[in-house]
Formats: sequence, C-alpha cells, structure tokens
Amino acid sequence: MNKATTSNVTIKDLVGTMGSYYELTKPGITFSVLASMLIGFLLASTGGIDFVLMMHAVLGTYLIAAGTAAHNMFIERDLDSLMKRTSRRPLPAYRIEPRQSFIFSITLIFAGLGYLIIMVNVVAGIVSLATTVIYLFAYTPLKRISALNVFVGAIPGALPVVGGWVAVSGTLFEHGMWILFGIIYCWQIPHVVSIAWVCKNDYDHAGFKMLPKNDPNGYKAALWTLLPIMILFPTVYKLFVMDLVGWIYLTGSMITTAGFFYYGLKFSYFRDVDNARSLMFSSFIYLPLIWLFIFIDWSIF
Repeated sequence: MNKATTSNVTIKDLVGTMGSYYELTKPGITFSVLASMLIGFLLASTGGIDFVLMMHAVLGTYLIAAGTAAHNMFIERDLDSLMKRTSRRPLPAYRIEPRQSFIFSITLIFAGLGYLIIMVNVVAGIVSLATTVIYLFAYTPLKRISALNVFVGAIPGALPVVGGWVAVSGTLFEHGMWILFGIIYCWQIPHVVSIAWVCKNDYDHAGFKMLPKNDPNGYKAALWTLLPIMILFPTVYKLFVMDLVGWIYLTGSMITTAGFFYYGLKFSYFRDVDNARSLMFSSFIYLPLIWLFIFIDWSIF
C-alpha cells in the first residue's frame, strides 16, 4: 500500500469516526431543541433581537443538548443493541468505545453549561441543567419502570423554549414562556404514544414500559392522545390573547391543531398500528408548523 492509499484510508477513517460522534449527538433531536429555544428567544425579544446574545445562546444550548443526547446513548447502549431501530447506533455497533462516548458527552454537557452561565446568564444555565438532569436521571431510568415516563419525559422536551426565553429575560416568572412550554408538553405526549405503538415490539424486547404496556385495549393510550391535543386548542389560542402573535399564527395553528386532533381521533377509535403511524407522522409536522406560523407572524408584524 503506497503513501497516497494510506493517506486516503486515514482520511476516510477520520471522517467515519467524526460522523459516528456526530450521530451520537442525535442531530434530529438536538436541532429540534435549538428550534424551540430560538422560538422562546424570539418571542421574548420584544425590544429587538440581540443577535450576539442569540448566537451565544445557540452555541451553549447546542453543546449541552448534544452532550445530553450522547450521554443518553451511553446509558442505554446495551438496551439499544436489543432494538432493531437502534442497533446500528455508534455504541451498539462498536464504532465508538463506551469510555470515549462517556468522556465526549460529559465534556459537551459541562462545556455547554459553563458557556451559558458565562456568556448568557445563570438562569439560562440552570434551565439547561434541569433539562439534562430530568432527561438523564428521571426520564431515562423511568422508561424501564413505568409508563409514567411519557409525562416526565415531556418536561425536558418542553424546557428548551423556556431556556430561550430566559436567555433574554433572565427570569422564570413571565407568563408567555410557560404557554410555549405548555404547547410543547401537550404535543409531546401523543407524539411519544404514537411512536411507542409503532415501535411496540422493539420496546418490549428491550424491556421499556411505554404506554402500550399493560394497556391491551388501548384505552389509556386513547385518553392520553386525545386529552393533550384538546388542551392544545386553548393553549395555542392563549398566545394570541396575550398579543404575542397575530392572526396568521392563530389561523394556521388552529387549522394545524384540528388536523392533529383528527389523526388523534382516528387512532383513539381504531387503536391500531396503521393509525398510530399516521398520528406519528402528523406529530412530526405539527410543531414545526406552529413554529413556522409564529416566525411568519413575528416577521410581518
């Protein structure tokens, strides 16, 4: 093997390793965290956007969110190897050693926390730390203990929008941020229930006690699908009442929530995998559409 070939192999290996570490951060989830954080930052910026502060908030949030996702993979590496949909992740596929993933994830978490505290404010750091702690040390172990994990897991899922708001305001005592929190919290419950139904066999094999567990008729799943979506209607409306958004948001969000409710109703009536899959896909587009309507409204008015 000549030097050029050796160099190519080395570069290829390096790119592959970097890709594995990037995969460890669960990019899809991490960027959804950033999107939520930015919406909170946007609506809190009533006096105009501080773009320097926003970039600091983005970087700090990205680091701690990526580290949290990577550490979750470290904790659940053995369970991931038991599920078809996660068995090819970097740790169960032996592309990264557990010790390396541990160091990588902890470094990102503390780097992000420190950066937020120093460059943004202490409250933003505390919110991000609470998100990490609840996700890793409450939600993650609870997945193997009780289906209540869906309600606990929705808390760290909804906190990033609060983190974005407090990055601007520096306080946790403003009504608007908690309305945004409520939107994500209520959305996340049917979102997780639908995924759990679609991936039921995988979750059962790994010993996860998601909501389909001990719910053979699906009545609990139906209840916890419809109730949060119904609560979404007054919650998304509340943002309009508070004059944080305008008619474009209100019209778009109400139509989108009605569509989400339609798929939730179908799933609750039939309680089968096909309708769970339809609900899952509708949940994938629901929150991005709500954020889009907020952004359009904010941009125009």
